[in-house]
Amino acid sequence: MSSLPSFAGARVLVVGDVMLDRYWFGDVERISPEAPVPVLKVARVEERPGGAANVARNVAALGAQCTLLSVVGGDEAGDCLDRLMNAQANVQALLHRDSTISTTIKLRAIARHQQLLRIDFETQPSHEVLNAKLEDFRAQLPQADVVVLSDYGKGGLAHIAEMIRLARAAGKQVLVDPKGEDYARYQGATLLTPNRSEFRQVAGGWKDEAELSAKAEQLRATLQLDALLVTRSEDGMSLYRAHEVVHEAAQAREVFDVSGAGDTVIATLATMLASRADLPFAMHVANVAAGIVVGKLGTAVVSREEIVQDMGLKA
Repeated sequence: MSSLPSFAGARVLVVGDVMLDRYWFGDVERISPEAPVPVLKVARVEERPGGAANVARNVAALGAQCTLLSVVGGDEAGDCLDRLMNAQANVQALLHRDSTISTTIKLRAIARHQQLLRIDFETQPSHEVLNAKLEDFRAQLPQADVVVLSDYGKGGLAHIAEMIRLARAAGKQVLVDPKGEDYARYQGATLLTPNRSEFRQVAGGWKDEAELSAKAEQLRATLQLDALLVTRSEDGMSLYRAHEVVHEAAQAREVFDVSGAGDTVIATLATMLASRADLPFAMHVANVAAGIVVGKLGTAVVSREEIVQDMGLKA
């Protein structure tokens, strides 16, 4: 294919666990006298949307229209996420506020491009707020071309099985970024995108490609998925469909930071499919996007222009 499809008319509904990625950048010049740990002198603080919010940000960066549906706490971090997402072009953020929880925060301390420490803050949302989110999902579904369910295991997708059922009944493609060992709740989705370690946690290990393919096909058939995409780090990614396996080699470049790469992959897949691209080409473009984003620090995004340039395609 000599060009990418236009993303301008694509509409993606992203639902899942959002979080605030907070970065403390500074220098380490001494060891603490109180304990054998480095002392970070913070020079700069950055805040970026993470989790499902980063998926939405990646969809928007490609030029598609995105609606984000999630839950945050009634706290400063929730205010920050709401502000960041509402300042993002091409994103409609519907963030339910739950005053009984703390917004999920991942705080990273970084010196000389090396992560020294990560601290997580999180609590699970209430059933009342989750029920209200499900009603919003019903209302937003007709306007979406593709649905992305971004599961980070923070409790925001308690109704995921019902969301999949509703979306598939409405004729929508459903892409799921899974978490944990219970994949039964993802049954009936169009596509699952586990990474290699997540897939191994559910399917067990394998000795060779043939055994990996057999395990992937067994899981795909058991969950009644249209396809299963396993991202495999330095081994690229592999797409498993009925009677078909497609491999994409990893993009050869320096890896700077892999955090958020899965968000970029599923966002690119969703945007491509919402633009009526076929799945193998969507996977190829997502692989290129992943190769670009791992060369950036922290949760980052990839633009359509970067992909076009990297692939040598027509704009």
